[in-house]
Amino acid sequence: MAAGIDTTRVSIGDQAALYIRRLIFDGALRPGTRVPQDEIAQALGVSRIPVREALIGLEREGWVTIELHRGAFVNALDAQSVRDHYGLYGLVYGFAARRALARSGGEDVVAALEQLVKGLRKDTPPEEFTRVTLEFHRMVVHAAQSTRIKVVLRAMSGIVPGDFFSLVPDAMAIERRALTAITQAMRQGDQVRVDDEYVRMMEQVGEAVVELFNRRRLFHSPDEDGGQGSAQAGNGRSGH
Repeated sequence: MAAGIDTTRVSIGDQAALYIRRLIFDGALRPGTRVPQDEIAQALGVSRIPVREALIGLEREGWVTIELHRGAFVNALDAQSVRDHYGLYGLVYGFAARRALARSGGEDVVAALEQLVKGLRKDTPPEEFTRVTLEFHRMVVHAAQSTRIKVVLRAMSGIVPGDFFSLVPDAMAIERRALTAITQAMRQGDQVRVDDEYVRMMEQVGEAVVELFNRRRLFHSPDEDGGQGSAQAGNGRSGH
C-alpha cells in the first residue's frame, strides 16, 4: 500500500527492489523462475551490487528465495500473506492514532486531518488521492510522537508497485469512507473506534488487493482463497 512509503528518499537498491516487484506483478517473472540479475542491472544502468542488495531485502519480505551458488528464485504469492500484510498495517496505524489522541491534545491534529479529508472527493484523481492519504497517515504517525512506530512502518514495504490507487481503484472508496470515520472518532476522543476503523479499513483494502492479484493471476493457484497457505512453486520450492 502507498501508506508508509517515502518516495523522496529512494536508494538505488530500493529502486531495484521496486523494479523486481513490478516484474513479478506484471507477470514477467513467474513463481519458480530465476531472477535475471545481470539483465536487471543492465536495464537499470547499475552494477549487480544494488540488485543483490534488493534481492536480500526481497527475500526478507518473502518475494524471493536466495539459494547459494544458484541465484534468487521467485516465490509463489498467496492471498493469506496479502491479507496479513494489510492487517498489520491496520494494527500499527490504529495504535499510532490512539497514541496521537493521547499525546497530541487532539484538537489541532484533528482539525488538520479533517481539512485533508475534505480533499478526498469522488472525482479526485488517483495521484492526488495518493498524496492526500499519504499526508493523512504521515500526520497521524507524527502526532503519535513515537520513533518506534516510525521504525516499524519503515520496515514495511508496499506490495503493489506503481500508482496504488490507479491499480486498486476500489481502495479509494474504502479509504474515503474510513478516513472520514477516523477523523470523526478522533474528534470525539474515541480511541477504541479510531483503532477499529483503521483496522477495518486496512482489512478491506487487503481484500481489494487480493481481488486485484487474483485478476492478474499472481497467486500460484488462481482459485486459491488464502486459507491454504503458500502454494508450491513450479520447481518444488515453497512460496512462503
